[in-house]
Amino acid sequence: MSDLLTVRDLSKVFGTWSQTHAVDGVSFTMPATPTIVNLVGESGSGKSTISRMILGLEKPTSGSVLYKGQDIFAQNSAWRHGFRREVQVVFQDPYSAYNPIYKIERVFNLPIRRFGLASGKAESQEMIRESLRAVDLRPEEVLGKYPHQLSGGQRQRVMLARLHLIRPQLIIADEPISMIDASMQASFLNILLDFRDRLGISTLFITHDLSTARYLGGEILVLYKGRIAEHGATDSVSRQPHHPYARLLMESIPIADPRRRWENSLPPAPDIETATAAQRERRDRCLFAERCRFVMPVCWNARPGLIDLGDDPETGQVRTAVSCYLWNTPTESKTDLATAELEPAVIEKSVETM
Repeated sequence: MSDLLTVRDLSKVFGTWSQTHAVDGVSFTMPATPTIVNLVGESGSGKSTISRMILGLEKPTSGSVLYKGQDIFAQNSAWRHGFRREVQVVFQDPYSAYNPIYKIERVFNLPIRRFGLASGKAESQEMIRESLRAVDLRPEEVLGKYPHQLSGGQRQRVMLARLHLIRPQLIIADEPISMIDASMQASFLNILLDFRDRLGISTLFITHDLSTARYLGGEILVLYKGRIAEHGATDSVSRQPHHPYARLLMESIPIADPRRRWENSLPPAPDIETATAAQRERRDRCLFAERCRFVMPVCWNARPGLIDLGDDPETGQVRTAVSCYLWNTPTESKTDLATAELEPAVIEKSVETM
């Protein structure tokens, strides 16, 4: 059985004269078995661009996106119709995902007609009500209303109800909880976990928040400037990150502790005077070198590849693959990073129930 999704050496460059490398050589797979993969990184890391290419909304400059072994950009319209039913998206903004002049019922009636999900009006109405109840919404409080009459959390859950109705095989969730109340965020994530366990739906979850990724589990890809910095089981990466950038993300999680000084938790700024201006402008190098406290001369001169660090001896899971010269160069810095456990408060903060 082929993988559900395969991304091979995906790259996207915007512009002709002044080029922006949004995505640079990203590869990963999602198996046919239901799973959750987290794409994590700060703004500008390429997360949303990757999601748009997977959805077929943006053509890659190079590389390929395979869905069930088929290149999504080399198929006919009939295949793409089926693809659009099996791969659905939840966008970040719950306020702009709706047409304000139509009532909420239209969100459900359109896919029912387009994909032939019901044989008649009575069956259609029952399917809509069942889907709303599945995401903890009362049909009588939602149906017949316009989008502006619902809260942001209700609007996002209506989109989840739409997914429950369609029953896709893959959900692309692009920062779906960043604009809803904190009280509703855990509920949204629990619904995604329920979709995986009960309906067999996989999710590619895009976020800048490592705490959210930790809550969902599964696998994680940490992106930096369009490249994979670290890839592995979410639990392993969040407990002991091996890439300096992944570690910086974990240490940046706020902790309510008056005795902990924020500035002391961050690594010292590296001395970049050893690199020439020409070296700093190159892309065939480590792009994190300017911010890395472990930077070495080789980091400025060649691009590091992903190094497989093997399986976790305790769980048997693939522990991590990391794009960093520390892990193929015998240095004291590598020992320092490998043995430096995260503060217990940092780990506990990342696994708190939301």
